[in-house]
Amino acid sequence: MTQTSPEPGADGGTAPRPALAPTAAQTTPENPWPLRQLSVKVGEYVARMSPIWVEGEIVQLNRRPGSGLSFMTLRDIDVDMSFSVPVREHVLRALPVEPVPGARVVIHAKPSFWTKRGTLQLEADDIRPVGLGELLARLEQLKRVLAAEGLFAASRKQPLPFLPRVVGLICGRESAAERDVVVNARRRWPAVQFEIREVAVQG
Repeated sequence: MTQTSPEPGADGGTAPRPALAPTAAQTTPENPWPLRQLSVKVGEYVARMSPIWVEGEIVQLNRRPGSGLSFMTLRDIDVDMSFSVPVREHVLRALPVEPVPGARVVIHAKPSFWTKRGTLQLEADDIRPVGLGELLARLEQLKRVLAAEGLFAASRKQPLPFLPRVVGLICGRESAAERDVVVNARRRWPAVQFEIREVAVQG
């Protein structure tokens, strides 16, 4: 038996309101779903999905000390789309180096849908750096080692001159880029000196 609820009629009385359609295919122009119902149904569908491995690029990482939870924004490698990725602190601590923006990673995550805002996110329980991410991870590790040796200490830094004595330029042989750089620099500063090194380039 179809349940109905009263709603105002044209004569000021109340007319029965049809019950919400149980499936999306049964909605009609006269009996549509409210957005909240759609959100609930999408959330139920996403909750049945299995955990998956996905690849992306880290564009932002917000650490929240004391909360045990951080939020990462993971972007597709080739197109402009991204997902929010909540990740537990122990997952980040298990990484050999701190993840940094620009790192490419593969994550194991369970998709979840936040019904109140209608947003899809990925709850990560494993993160593995790959490709550029591995290179950036090694660079970060090297930076930490050098910093521990005191090589970045302020006392080791040499004061920079107000103007450079010589500008180094690495470019292809007889390239348009070389002419553009030299011509425009000398327009702004006629006294500038260049040390130009030509190398093999591609593209």
